[in-house]
Amino acid sequence: MALVSFDEILRSAGELPERAVMAVAAAADPHSLEAALEARRAGIAEPLLVGDRGAILSLLEGLGESVPDEDIIDASGSAEAAARAVALVREGRASFLLKGGLDTSVLLRAVVDKERGLSRGRLMSHFTIFQIPGYHKLLAPVDGGMVTYPTLEQKKQIIENTVEMFHALGYECPKVGVLACVEKLNPKMPETVEADALKQMNLRGEIPGCVVEGPISYDCAVSKEIADYKGFESPCAGDCDILLAPNIHAGNIMGKMLTVTCGAKMAGFIVGAACPIAMTSRGSSAEEKFDSIVLAAVCAAGMKTAEA
Repeated sequence: MALVSFDEILRSAGELPERAVMAVAAAADPHSLEAALEARRAGIAEPLLVGDRGAILSLLEGLGESVPDEDIIDASGSAEAAARAVALVREGRASFLLKGGLDTSVLLRAVVDKERGLSRGRLMSHFTIFQIPGYHKLLAPVDGGMVTYPTLEQKKQIIENTVEMFHALGYECPKVGVLACVEKLNPKMPETVEADALKQMNLRGEIPGCVVEGPISYDCAVSKEIADYKGFESPCAGDCDILLAPNIHAGNIMGKMLTVTCGAKMAGFIVGAACPIAMTSRGSSAEEKFDSIVLAAVCAAGMKTAEA
């Protein structure tokens, strides 16, 4: 069954047959540690805290919390913390990663390490879902956080990454809208040309497991009434699950507009590696960090089931 709200995702996380385990890289970070402990209290995921043992214990004491001694993996410095957290996933001791108090580049360097990393030989992209007042289900604008100016092939891989996560959330055939400012192919607008090319790839079976429509404007993608008024017919009209932005700026602006101005709830992580990598931004709320952990736990379980 497709999960269409954060409440449904939270409920699904609590019903997983096995509790997820997350490796927290550089866990001596107050906000990340609090989110990890909240996930443990909620029965969503057990954290393995990787980093400076003394600093982690000091933070735990300040929070009035404690964890089993074996759940703290001592590491000196960000690079070692990242490498040890990645190793926990490779060894099967953890099912996903949570970024703590270290730079994103340091953690990703460990993830893409050719010998000891988590690369699957595919593009990594940013997966985000939003619960938006006024829209009837979850919506995923991508990619607003990783791939700056995606090529046609990279756009294809971003769709594939995102569709994989929707399958993990119970969607059989998610609907993808490739965004542009118009709904017709215009040779003078490369965004529309590539949108049409992606639609044709989907029709030829080169992007399976979903329905791709493009080019499609944002209003037609989320409002059937507007699409009907414009005479735009598509199974995706007013019912998109995924919106592919033409570049990182459009995706990022769209995401911040939905959260800051429209009051949407958001959660997300990096996809394309062997496991979800929860990397919330500095401005993320505690709720957003927690929701991202919950989402990662459910998707990690779905990926494991798909591979079995």
